[in-house]
Amino acid sequence: MKSLYLIKPYLYENRLLIALGLICLVAVDILQLFIPRILKLAVDDLTSLQAERAGLLKYALAIVGFSILIGLFRYGWRRCLIGLSRRVEEGLRNRLFAHIQTLGASYFDKTSSGDLMAHATNDIQHVRMATGMGLVALTDAIVLGAAAIGFMAYIHTGLTLLVLIPMPLIVFCTTFFSRRMHRLYQRVQETFSDLTETVREQFAGIRIIKAYVREETEMLRLSKLSGRYIKENMALARVIRSFFPLMLFFANLSLVIVLYLGGRQTVFFVITPGDFVAFISYLGLLTWPMMALGWVTNLIQRGGASLDRIDKIIKTRPAIIDGNGTKQINSKSESIFFENVSFAYHLNGSEKQIRPVLSDIRFRVEPGEMIGIVGPPGCGKSTLLSLLPRLYDVSSGSILIGGADIRGMRVDKLRSRISFMPQESFLFADTIRSNIVLGGPLISESRFFDAIEKAYLKEAISKFPKGVDSLVGEKGVILSGGQKQRVALARSLLKEASILILDDPISQVDMATGN
Repeated sequence: MKSLYLIKPYLYENRLLIALGLICLVAVDILQLFIPRILKLAVDDLTSLQAERAGLLKYALAIVGFSILIGLFRYGWRRCLIGLSRRVEEGLRNRLFAHIQTLGASYFDKTSSGDLMAHATNDIQHVRMATGMGLVALTDAIVLGAAAIGFMAYIHTGLTLLVLIPMPLIVFCTTFFSRRMHRLYQRVQETFSDLTETVREQFAGIRIIKAYVREETEMLRLSKLSGRYIKENMALARVIRSFFPLMLFFANLSLVIVLYLGGRQTVFFVITPGDFVAFISYLGLLTWPMMALGWVTNLIQRGGASLDRIDKIIKTRPAIIDGNGTKQINSKSESIFFENVSFAYHLNGSEKQIRPVLSDIRFRVEPGEMIGIVGPPGCGKSTLLSLLPRLYDVSSGSILIGGADIRGMRVDKLRSRISFMPQESFLFADTIRSNIVLGGPLISESRFFDAIEKAYLKEAISKFPKGVDSLVGEKGVILSGGQKQRVALARSLLKEASILILDDPISQVDMATGN
């Protein structure tokens, strides 16, 4: 998988933790191998009528001691290796979120929120399982499996070779089923993304659904998607439920060989009864590595499919990139010039553009000047305003500030000098204060309340029990449309910026307040 580069830094950073965890895991595997040996000695003593109470107590205490050591080392590997998987999960999620924030508005025009949520939750969880329990299962399959076979061969080489006959069948089944599981996991993840987006959309639009009595229609829509999700999962489950029983069948086939041939060897005194019991115990230990081989295949296929999906996002190049110029925007002394600006949205995220929204726009705004842009709905007013802070880049032409093209400026420096109030007044599920100071965190109380006064928000806030510290709920649900718009306006007025852009700022405000 080429996408492994995403988790390599976290593995390298925690290499000492991995080494310690693997040492503990190998110690557990080795200690488990001594218990069948103790059982062999105890059974041989019993069958030869040489067992004494003190000797049996010694064997029992030895098993208890080994069990305690196994428990301690097992705690150690879980602390290290499962802890590693959690660190990978944290780092990968932070990297994904940081990269998503660098992507332009055009990316979100064509990507659903549900799809991104699925990447940030379900996909990363699968990568975590692959790096944590996947590493554990792989190590057990190699170390415990090889060691168990070695101890079995020490007891009786010929019997061991016969027991290993089903092993190539396990390898064949693993290869055959892993390919099918990878394809099915991809389809399950894609369906899960669609389902997540539909649920998110229905929760966001619950008031419209109720107002237009669309509950049954939306339930039917969700039911169809849920049915599709179940169908894909059932297809995957059919493969998995065929895979694991086959693994168990081959393991039990080995047990049949031991019971028949090993029993004969015991009856004819080729091996002792203790050897026979120990051999079956080692075969029992070998069953888990055989199962682990299948499970780790399952985990790696799922984790690989998820990592590939995350990699696809990480490799998406931001449409808006920093310029290499050093031009800075002065506080008051620079003009804005739209020079023959044209813009067209891309069709479904492809390079193909639809009919231009803006064509050959040309105007100048001098320092201290205020202009209004009017026109019928859909003529491109909001699009035009989105070009100045580079939420989108122009298709042709250029936008100059102080004679310098904004595409040659650093994006963060450009946006820090612009206070932009978009048409949609989005509020976070926080307090009124937090939503307003978003535009300028380090501010005095006098400036804060001055912005509230200018937005005619003081009277509305005074009606809330906690005033500016009142929680507004998701998307400002406790506020009216006009109140939300004035909170957004206060946020824009509070920010110390040389350029103020207001996109339809009083469309939901009553006439008296608007005037």
